[in-house]
Amino acid sequence: MSKTIKLTSKRQATFPVDLCESLGIGPGDELVLTPRVEDGEQVWMLRKNSTPERDWLGSLNQFARHVSDHSIESIRESIARGRASKQ
Repeated sequence: MSKTIKLTSKRQATFPVDLCESLGIGPGDELVLTPRVEDGEQVWMLRKNSTPERDWLGSLNQFARHVSDHSIESIRESIARGRASKQ
């Protein structure tokens, strides 16, 4: 099933409804284009970006380097100690 998508002068494109439905995409979704080589020709693989932005992941590691217990009780105690030291 081939589809043709035309770009506007602003490099915007309109995707056919059936293509959007088959990809499971809608307004506001992000698409990821990945270059590949198939049969000696460069093609682009298109997929929905299902991985949310996670720039914050690991940002608190510096505070947990020397902590072996990550239970909720231990976390609450640590917060209480931190608050007490700032008073």
